[in-house]
Parts: sequence; C-alpha cells; structure tokens
Amino acid sequence: MLVAISISPMSSDPSGSVTEAVAAAVRVVRESGLPHETNAMFTNIEGDWDEVMAVVKRAVDVVAAVSPRVGLVLKADIRPGYDGQLAAKVERIEEALAGGE
Repeated sequence: MLVAISISPMSSDPSGSVTEAVAAAVRVVRESGLPHETNAMFTNIEGDWDEVMAVVKRAVDVVAAVSPRVGLVLKADIRPGYDGQLAAKVERIEEALAGGE
C-alpha cells in the first residue's frame, strides 16, 4: 500500500511555524526503513498495512508530545500484490507524457 500523510501540530507559535514538529514526524518515517519520500505537502510511505500504520501512529505520537492537538491527513492506495509503486506510478505518468509529446 501507498500512504500519503501530512501531520501537523496545532501551533501556538505566532509565526505559524510547525517545522520542528513536522521534522520529528518525518524522522520517524525515515528511521522506519520503509520506502518513502517527502515533498512540500506530504510524506509518502510504502509497505504493508500493519507496518505503515504503525509508522503513522509513531509519527503522530511524536508530534502529540509537543502539541495537545494534532492534525492528520491520510490518503491510501491499497493494492495488494504490488510493490515498488512509489516510483512505478510516477514512471508510468512520465512514460505517458513522453509518448504524448
């Protein structure tokens, strides 16, 4: 499965910055050993249901340690029998775009 997550504390920082808490959540994902990537809006994780959800929970927990309220956005693509889709889905789009030029 592929999961896209965005975890954020409800910040009381006047600047609205959530960088440190988000970095702590991304660190949990990176240390998990699962295939992942982080972009400006989400962190994508690939693995089986139990291992991905365990990482999501740990990432939420580290943010909850610094904020009494946490926002989580989660989108999942559940497709049993398919691995390597973190890169493969993008490759298929790039191939389609190259063929349409």
